[in-house]
Amino acid sequence: MSPSPRLFCLDTVMIDIVMRISKVPESGSDALASERLLTTGGGYNAMSAAARQGMSATYAGRLGTGPFSTLASGSLDRDSIAHPIESNEALDAGFCVVLVDDEGERTFITSPGAESTLRASDLDGLSVDDGDYVLVSGYNVMYRGLAEMVLEWLTRLPDGVVVAFDPSNRVTDIPKGNLEPVLTRADWLMCNETEAFLLTGKKKPEEAATALTSVTGRTGVVVRTGATGCTLQLRQHAPSQIDAFATTAVDTNGAGDTHNGVFLAELALGADAPDAARRANAAAAIAISRLGPATCATRDAITRWMDR
Repeated sequence: MSPSPRLFCLDTVMIDIVMRISKVPESGSDALASERLLTTGGGYNAMSAAARQGMSATYAGRLGTGPFSTLASGSLDRDSIAHPIESNEALDAGFCVVLVDDEGERTFITSPGAESTLRASDLDGLSVDDGDYVLVSGYNVMYRGLAEMVLEWLTRLPDGVVVAFDPSNRVTDIPKGNLEPVLTRADWLMCNETEAFLLTGKKKPEEAATALTSVTGRTGVVVRTGATGCTLQLRQHAPSQIDAFATTAVDTNGAGDTHNGVFLAELALGADAPDAARRANAAAAIAISRLGPATCATRDAITRWMDR
């Protein structure tokens, strides 16, 4: 067992090209961005959130060679996030164009890169022990080839490894045959209320959380509900509402990842699930008040903000 639980994140690290616009333009038209940002995103969002709470994090994915990969590796290094898997010498990291409108909502256009060339041997080379945490994204179990590799690796993890699964906003694109095994292995399912509805057909977050708890294998479910906080359900318990903190939404990009990273880090530090969810709500509230992904505050800063 690891002396201190570590987070291994399979969610891919990419570069976000963020532009703020009044609204997404119609096909064939144009829009002028009022703000722009080039930054590391994807799986870095959750890992940086966890690392800034004091949890050791490792990127269980591949970087590449080129300017985007250099930017990504620099971001990982600044947060002391390990990235032990050998870089792809032929490809650069992929990128995602993120359009953020006046409501803070975001629209994505993704171009894959080196992160899509992960190999089974890369995962086998990771030393994941009982007590460690593994964060899996819906993107990891969506695409043929990668999905089978990840699912097979999950079956060989020690039973004491805590697996957290966030199906992502493309939950309906995950083949049923891939979704069922990852739900069964997941100790924690973490999603937003739209994704919870798509998985269960239940519009109320409490009902969706209860339905999801019945199909996940182990501990519990977190349904993020935006401005109202999140719904938490532990196995053998009724769902509970964990209230949000008031904030001004500037950019919701990465808010769910921030919530996930802080929630898992707090569990690893010994907090109970309701307290972990409350602090994750606070971290997400701070993050969405800033432009760009990976805007999670440090643990001390979150504490000061909560104690205002």
